[in-house]
Amino acid sequence: MSASAKRHRKLTITVEEDVYKGLRTTIGRRNISRFLNDLARPHVIHDRLEDAYRAMAADEAREADALAWSEDLIGDVADETR
Repeated sequence: MSASAKRHRKLTITVEEDVYKGLRTTIGRRNISRFLNDLARPHVIHDRLEDAYRAMAADEAREADALAWSEDLIGDVADETR
């Protein structure tokens, strides 16, 4: 099922007032559902998480960027005074 064809279910949750205010301020009132959905997804949809990791690993440009980033970190550690 494509992302646009996915069914949505309404869910009522209760959060503390300061958490709600923080969500509205940081995420925006109209984006809270999507934020919470995206936050929960990797914890409850395990087979799709594995698919996502496979897709990330297959992305050669992303992998090259990740390798360059990690190698830069090694250089930073090597330059530190002990």
